[in-house]
Amino acid sequence: MNTLVMKMGQGRTEQLPTELAAYQISNKNPYVSFAAKVQGTTVLVYTSGKVVFQGREAEILAQQFGLPTITDKGAAEVDQQNLTLIGSDEVGNGSYFGGLAVVASFVTPSKHSFLKELGVADSKALTDQKIQQIAPLLEEAIPHKCLLLSPQKYNEVVGSGKSYNAVSVKVALHNQAIYLLLQEVDKPDKIVIDAFTNYQNYQKYLKQERNQFDNPLTFEEKAEGKYLAVAVSSIIARNLFLENLKVLGQELGYQLPSGAGSKPDRVASQILEAYGMQGLNYCAKLHFANTKKAQALLKNKG
Repeated sequence: MNTLVMKMGQGRTEQLPTELAAYQISNKNPYVSFAAKVQGTTVLVYTSGKVVFQGREAEILAQQFGLPTITDKGAAEVDQQNLTLIGSDEVGNGSYFGGLAVVASFVTPSKHSFLKELGVADSKALTDQKIQQIAPLLEEAIPHKCLLLSPQKYNEVVGSGKSYNAVSVKVALHNQAIYLLLQEVDKPDKIVIDAFTNYQNYQKYLKQERNQFDNPLTFEEKAEGKYLAVAVSSIIARNLFLENLKVLGQELGYQLPSGAGSKPDRVASQILEAYGMQGLNYCAKLHFANTKKAQALLKNKG
């Protein structure tokens, strides 16, 4: 499927809504002023002035309106190059120690060259040293919102019989980060969340949140590798998580490893011996299986 992105005003685009009126379709996106479907090709006119042709015959239809065409192999890559995006990602969800960091970032096409020069990519593909080097530069240059749920607060609200579970708490954090960012930036063409659950599940949990917005959301797996806005968020979130992990470790006198393998089990058992459950509650997500494993290690030691 081809996707082409142009600007309103090029070629005969001003006549596009009139000439395609017979093919008009409904579209719930508040930032789409006109939508049509012609012989399998969808045409979207955004309020920002972008015109998107998407479908097998996209290039042919676009040429009929006298537009310079740029064929692309995927909608994600075209959006990346031409649309203003908010991208949201979280870090720390799979780590026993440390908090849960969620970041939403607002990236315009004018920032793409700067981001690529910095080497912005999925935080999982970068070393911690690289992340710590470029994260401050991103924080300075890119509008964003950071939220960090400390382990202590996480344990207070997440778990059986509590306000949130491991999924709904991420819904709350992503929603709040995006909501706060939308108060400070222009309307984005698209909002992308790195998918941690499906749309239906997200909407179910969203109902309990006080702050909400009408902007449509796109959920994509591995979005941090497709959209610079999500990649920026993943880097800033990773840096925030690492800083939190370091501070917590310094306060307790232990080097806290990330992840949820056997190494965290051993460190957790040492913290249990030194501080009891109060110490683990301060630095770890207690509902993880690591807690019981650490308790077992300490018991066997005795």
